[in-house]
Formats: sequence, structure tokens, C-alpha cells
Amino acid sequence: MLDRGLFRSAGFRFGVIYALLLAISAVALASFLWWATAGLLDRQTDAAIYADAQDLAARWSDGGLQALASTIDDRLAQNVDDDAIYLLADPAMHRIAGNLASWPATVAQVGTAYELQLQRAGMSSLAYVQRYDLPGDYHLLIGRDVKVRAQLRTLLTDALLWAVLVVVLMATIGALVIRSLFRRTLANISATATAIAAGDFAQRVKLTGRGDEFDQLAEVINDMLDRIGRLMDGVRQVSNAIAHDLRTPITRARTRLEDATLHASSPDDLRAAIERATADLDGIVAVFQALLRIAQIEAGSRRSAFARLDIVPLLAEVVDLYGAVAEERGISLQVDTPPHVAAYGDRALIQQAIANLVDNAVKFSPSDGVVRVGALVGGTVAVTVSDQGPGIPMADRAKATDRFYRGESARSTPGSGLGLSLVQAVAQLHGGSLRLEDSDPGLRAILSLPMPEDGAADARADNPDDRDT
Repeated sequence: MLDRGLFRSAGFRFGVIYALLLAISAVALASFLWWATAGLLDRQTDAAIYADAQDLAARWSDGGLQALASTIDDRLAQNVDDDAIYLLADPAMHRIAGNLASWPATVAQVGTAYELQLQRAGMSSLAYVQRYDLPGDYHLLIGRDVKVRAQLRTLLTDALLWAVLVVVLMATIGALVIRSLFRRTLANISATATAIAAGDFAQRVKLTGRGDEFDQLAEVINDMLDRIGRLMDGVRQVSNAIAHDLRTPITRARTRLEDATLHASSPDDLRAAIERATADLDGIVAVFQALLRIAQIEAGSRRSAFARLDIVPLLAEVVDLYGAVAEERGISLQVDTPPHVAAYGDRALIQQAIANLVDNAVKFSPSDGVVRVGALVGGTVAVTVSDQGPGIPMADRAKATDRFYRGESARSTPGSGLGLSLVQAVAQLHGGSLRLEDSDPGLRAILSLPMPEDGAADARADNPDDRDT
């Protein structure tokens, strides 16, 4: 009994499709060859009989019965191949001229071709004939001996049939080979997927090195597995970071509440302990809110709020927000923007991202430092925030946008290590990017955002140097 799973396998279906296409192609080629050879012989015979009929009809019209009979005899005498067949009969079907002894009984219809066995010159032959009726109830039979052509046609037909059978056999073998190759290729992918499902994330699909479509598929799958591995590592790192960073404030809040329970001597002492513990817990809630916000941004749930916006007033709002803090620390906030900078995106998220960059710049700048905020228009909108702080070493910049990452210079600075992670998420949501560069001294953060479709025209209007003169 055949395996029912065989018919459901993709390899079997591909093999059958391959075999059918090859067999259909072979049959089509054989049919064309037959039409071009055996069919050509039949068409040539029809054309020769038709030409004879036209000529003999003209002789009948010019000279009557005697001229027609004389012409038939002349043509038979000049027929070197001895394949011409003529018979001129009177109304009683008696022979007048030609190389047949009598009229074939089966040839009764005018305009119909007949292929039949005839006795000619004492020998049996295969004839292809047609009947024509003449005025005066005379009858004319014109044909050709097609015995040799019939043998050639039979030989050709048999050869083509055998060729088709061989092609069908080869197609079947090829289908089995394709099915086997398909199964071996998918077995590699299936084994890798099984290992991944079992928890072995180190497995990868093997490449054949041929650079074909299966190698391309394997590369895509391996890239996907690499990304999954990085995401899993990120999840583990984030989990560890959450456990590490939140353990201290939770423990501190618990210790303060326990201490207040055991040693508070007045309602004011108890209230102060509760307020300090509440502040610690608020910091924990803020961390989780930031994580949820980053997750929402990465999921793309805010794309519905995208709209055209002007970056300049948005930058002004952020600078006003941090102006007092910067002034208290003796930091100068400088803004350099054109009158208008058109962008496209979620205003609230972009403002939050810029605020995070300005907050970091103010937080890490020295007391007499300068923080510069600007916007440049090119193929995209580039929002730049530069400070004069310690900066980020080149080796650590790739990790600076990881969640909870804090460099050595930031260990003593308040924060959760989620600020640049949120900026990176906002940039990716908008199809932009976040770059960190040296500012000599300090750090320059460049947030690239897309322009609206008519943003290029706006940029030219806002920049007089780019106008045609």
C-alpha cells in the first residue's frame, strides 16, 4: 500500500510537477516533429493531387475527353517515381485511360480523400486518391502511391512514441531525484528547527556554498536565528539588570519601613520613613513605565499618531524645560536652528527623545560647560545635542543604547540607564537612526528623522543659500 504521507509531501508535489512539465514538453516536441515531417508529406500529397486536378480540368476544358485521356497517358509515361495514379472512367465506370484496371468501389464521394489498398500493375500498393466528376457524367480518379511514405510515417511515429516513453521514464527518475534532493535540503532546515525548539540556540542551517536559492534561504534563517539569539541575550541581560537595579531601592524601601516600624518615636518620623520609601517605589514604577514605553514604541503601536510637524518650536520647548536646571548648574544652553524645520512623526515621542538627549547632556556637562542643540536639514532632519562632558569611549558606544547600560562615568549619576534606549527605539520607529560621536570634548548625539514628502521644498525655502540665483 502506498504511503499516504508521500502524496502530501512538498517534495513529491515538486517532483510530479517537474515530471509533468518535462513530459508535456516532450509530447509537444514530438507532435511538432510529426507535424513537420509526416504531416508535411501528407500536405505535399494533397497539394500534388490538387495541382493535377487543376491541370487536367484545364485540358478537359480545352480538348475534351480525348485531350484528357492523352494527357493522362503522357503523365504516366513521364512518371519516373511510378507513384502517380490516374483513372478516367465513362458513365458506366469503365476504364478509358489510366493505370488502374477498374474503379474502386469504396471511392464514392467527391471531395473526400481515400487511403486504400489497390492492385496496380499486378502489385498491391497503398494509394491516396480523390474523386472528381466531369461534365457528361465522366469520372476522374487522381492519387499517389503512398506506401513508402506510409512506412516512413509509421517508422517516425514509432520512433517519436518511443522517445516520449523514454522521456516519461527519465522524467519519473528525475522527479524522484528532485524529491530526494528536496527532502535532504529540507532535512537540514528541519533538523536545525528541531534543535532550536529543543533549546539549542547554537545550531544553524548548513550552507552548501553554491549560492543558490536554498543557500539564500539558509542565510535568511540563520540571520533570523542570530537576531533571536541576540534578543534572548537581551532579555536575559534586561532581566538581570532589572533584578540588580531594582533590588537596591526595594531593599532600601523595605529597610526603611521596618526601621520605622521598630524605631519610629512619633507620627512625623513614621511619615518621613513612609515618604522616603514611597520615593524609592516611585523610582521603581518609573523604571517599569519606561520599559513599557520602550516596548510600545518598538511594537510600532504609535505610528497612527504620525503627522507633519515643525522641529524648531519643539526644540524651544525642551530648551525652556531644562533652562532652569542648566542655569542652576552654570551650564549654557545654546540653540542653533533655521526658522522652520519640517519633519514627519509622532510629536510627543520625538519631544521625549530630544528631552532625554538634553537631559543627559545637562547631567554630564561640567558646571561651566556649554550644551548646544541644533537641527540640520539634508536628506533627513538631523537633531544634534552636544555637550562638554566626559563622553562615551568608542568601545562602549555600541552598548550605550542597551537597556540599563551605564558607563563608568555614569555610575555615580542618578538614572536608570534607559534614556538612550528610548531614543534609539523612537529613531527606529520613525525609520531614522541615533549616532553617537566625539564632540572634542564631550559627546554629540545625532537623531535623524524623516522629512515629509514636501520637506525638500520647505528646506530650500528656509535656506536662502540653496536658492537659484
